[in-house]
Amino acid sequence: MRRRYGLAAYLAGAVAARVGDEMSGPALMLAGFAVTGSAAAGSALLAGVTVSAVAGGPVLGLLLDRVERPGWLLAGALGVYGGGLGLVLLGLGRVPFAVVLGLAVASGVAGPAVAGGWTAQLPRVVPGGVPGRANALDAMTFGAASLAGPALAGGVAEAVGAAGAVVGAGMLIWVAVPVAWGLPRAPAGREAARGGFAAGVRFVLGNPALARATLTSVGCCVAQGVLTVCVPLLGERALGGSARGAVLLSCAAGAGLVANGVLARLVVAPDAVIRLGALVQAAGLALAATGRPAALIGAALLIGAGEGPQLTALFAVRHRESCDHLRSQIFTTGASMKITGFAAGAALAGPLAARSVPGALLLAAGVAVVAWVRTPGWR
Repeated sequence: MRRRYGLAAYLAGAVAARVGDEMSGPALMLAGFAVTGSAAAGSALLAGVTVSAVAGGPVLGLLLDRVERPGWLLAGALGVYGGGLGLVLLGLGRVPFAVVLGLAVASGVAGPAVAGGWTAQLPRVVPGGVPGRANALDAMTFGAASLAGPALAGGVAEAVGAAGAVVGAGMLIWVAVPVAWGLPRAPAGREAARGGFAAGVRFVLGNPALARATLTSVGCCVAQGVLTVCVPLLGERALGGSARGAVLLSCAAGAGLVANGVLARLVVAPDAVIRLGALVQAAGLALAATGRPAALIGAALLIGAGEGPQLTALFAVRHRESCDHLRSQIFTTGASMKITGFAAGAALAGPLAARSVPGALLLAAGVAVVAWVRTPGWR
C-alpha cells in the first residue's frame, strides 16, 4: 500500500505542476498580446520563460544529485516558478517590457524542475528499477498536461481574461509544492555527484544511445515550438478564431495519450520509437501547412501520435542508460535542452509566421526530418 500511495502522490503532483507549466506558455502569450497589442510581445514572453532552461537544467540537476532531500529543492524551484509568473503579470503594462521579459527569463530557470527534475525522482518512488508501467504513467502526465493546459488557458482567458489564465497556471504549479516536499530522501551511502555542472552534458553526449535520443527529441521540440506559435494564426484563418487554435494542441495531446496506451501493449525498442516519432511528426507538420480545417485536425492527430510515444520512449532510454549519482543531472540536462529547442523554435517562428504560416510549418517539418535522418550514424 505504501508503494502504491507513493506513486499516486507522485503522479498527482506531476499532473498539477505539468498542467500549470503547459498552461503558462499560452497564458503568457495571451496576456502579452492583451496588454501590449503585439503578437511579437506574446511570443517573446513564451520564448523568455523557456530559453533560460539551458542554464537552469544543469545547475538544478547537480544540486538535486547532491542534496539529501531533493524534494525540498524541487519544492523551492516550483515556488519560484509559480511566483515568477505572478511577477511577470504584475509587471505587464506597469514597467518597461524589457524588465518583464527579464522576469520571464528568471522564472524559466526553474522550469526543468517540472520535467526532468521530477521524473528523476521516480526510481525512489518505485525502488528496484522503474517498471514500464510506471514510466508510461509518468510520461502520460505530460500528455494529460498538454491536453488540459492549453485548453484551460484558452477557457480561463475567455471567461475572466488573460491575466486570470496566468494566475491559474501559477496556482497549479504551487499545488505541487507540498507533494514535491514529501518526495523520498536520497538513499544513504549513494555515490556523490562529480564533475561540476557539465557532468550531465558530458555523460549525455558521451553515451551514444542517450545522445541519439536526446538530439532527436531536441529537433522535434524545435518543430513543436514553431507549431505552437503558428497555432493562433491557424485558428484565426481556418477555425474561426485564434483561441480555437488551442483545439489543435488538445487534439495532439489526446492522440498522444491514445498512442501511448496502444504502444504499452506492444514490445517495441524505445530507440526505434524515438526515431519513428520524429518521422510521424514531420508528416503531421507538412499536412498542417495546407491550412485546411480537416487537414489541420488530421495533422494534429498525427503530430500527437508521434510525440506521445516518443516521450515515453525517451524516458525509458534515460532510465536505462543513467547512473544513479548523475540521474538528476541527466534528466534535467535533457529537459533543458528540449525546452531550449522549443524556445528557439518559438523565437524563430514569430517573424517567420508573420510572413508565411505554411512556410514556417514546412520549415518545422524539415527540422523533424533532419532529426530522424541524423540519428542512425550520429557519434
